[in-house]
Amino acid sequence: DGSFLVRKSSGQDSQQPYTLVVFYNRRVYNIPIRFIESTRQYALGREKSGEERFDSVAEIVENHQRTSLVLIDSQNNTKDSTKLKHIVRVS
Repeated sequence: DGSFLVRKSSGQDSQQPYTLVVFYNRRVYNIPIRFIESTRQYALGREKSGEERFDSVAEIVENHQRTSLVLIDSQNNTKDSTKLKHIVRVS
């Protein structure tokens, strides 16, 4: 639990260039990483007021290795949380 990787998003949307994939409790969570052009920063998920913004994708990962990330299962409408623990390397 807490294994993760960052991949390029499947679409060609410059506002969502990457996806954070988190494995937790036998589930896979795909969390969009948005690029905010106006501030040249990144944020997770859908836009929301008071959201955390980061200067780089690496900063997102480092932050959530220290502080828990809320995981929302949209199918079951349930919430969990975990820290990012083990990076999955894909060759």
